[in-house]
This record gives sequence, C-alpha cells and structure tokens, in this order.
Amino acid sequence: MAERTVFSSAPPALLFDLDGTLIDSVYQHVLAWQEALTRFGIELSVWKIHRRIGMSGGLFVTALLRETGGSLSTGQIRQLNMAHAEAYGRRRNTVRPLPGARELLAALTRQHVTWAIATSGLAVSARPALDLLGLPADTPLITRDEVRHAKPDPDLFLAAAARVGVDITTAVVVGDSIWDLLAARRAGALGIGLLSGGYGSDELERAGAYRVYADPAGLLAHLDEVGVRQQEDWTDTPPAD
Repeated sequence: MAERTVFSSAPPALLFDLDGTLIDSVYQHVLAWQEALTRFGIELSVWKIHRRIGMSGGLFVTALLRETGGSLSTGQIRQLNMAHAEAYGRRRNTVRPLPGARELLAALTRQHVTWAIATSGLAVSARPALDLLGLPADTPLITRDEVRHAKPDPDLFLAAAARVGVDITTAVVVGDSIWDLLAARRAGALGIGLLSGGYGSDELERAGAYRVYADPAGLLAHLDEVGVRQQEDWTDTPPAD
C-alpha cells in the first residue's frame, strides 16, 4: 500500500535579521563603519558603505578594500571590527525599534509561532537590542560569534533554525538586505524583504524575496499572506454558495 504524503498546516517559523529589520540601526552602523575606516586611513562615501551593510565584518572589509585598492592584515581587520563595535556603541542611544517590531514579535509569540533572530553583528552589539525590543535574555539569538561564516553564507540562518528545532526548508527568513535574502536562498528557506534597511523592492525581489513589506508593521498587517493566520481563523469554514 502506497504511503500518503501528509502536509502540515502549521505556520512557518520566522527567522529575523536584526539591524534594519527589527531595529532602526542601519545608518548608525554606516556612520560607525565610516568612523572606524577613517581611523585606519580608509576614506569611503557613506553610500558605498551602506551597500555592504548586512555582510559579515570580514567580507564587508574585504569588499570595501577591493574598491579602494588597500589591504589590511587579519589582525588589522579584527581591530577594525572592534573599532566599529565601539563606534556603534556610542550611537546606540539613538537606535529605536522599527514600527511594529515589538507588536509583531508579541503577536507571533501569542500565536505560538516559532521565531528566532540571526544577525551578522557581534554579540556585544546585538544583545542590547533585546532590551530595546522588550525581549527576555533567553530569546533565541544567533550572532556572528557563533558561526564560521556570516551572510551571504547561510550559516546564521541554519544555526537559528537548529536553535529553535525547525527544518530550515519550512522556515521563512525576514531581512532588509540582499545579503539576508541570498543567505536565505542558500539555506533553502523562503525570504521576505523589508524596505526599512534602505534597499528597494526590486533589489530585494531579485535577491529572492517572494514578498516585500515596508517594515515590521507592514508584515504584521499581512501575516496571512506568509502562512501565519490569526488563531480564530485557523479552522476554515467553506464559503457560501
């Protein structure tokens, strides 16, 4: 007797990027990188820095050095990353949750939807964001310190899926940059793009986003489009004739 394929109607797990996706911090990171790079004698326009935000620090620096023709040792790249973390720390008091971020995470938790956060940032920069979002210290959070490679490699999202015990192929990655969406594709997950990091909808869609919303509030208002229904709607009734 042939086996029947059983499809699950459970909502997908959501794996969130942090900067530009849940918190409004992209431009603080841009300015922090500019300050750190200037300290090392590397002058770059902020728009060029912005285009690389979301990548791992090592790849970020390598890509920017390729544009300037400069070079740094492994030790200097490590120092540059720490200089960025310090410069960002001085700007942290200007960072705010993006519209709807707290409400979105609260709604998912209330509806028993599995979710986690995965960021290319170091733990020293990322962990204070949990307080900003009103989240407990045990919130599932994967940072750059915990994986071998960051975005656009899939490691962060694979680790986040493993942390919350879900199959990455049934999860949905939510991010604001092309690097998030490329990492999602490489991991085998669907991707949702948010405009709150400064990328355009066409760029996010080309990178693999199957839905694009303005910010977390926009996603919250359209959760049904990504497979997350209000609890009272989970039992469908057939339409009237």
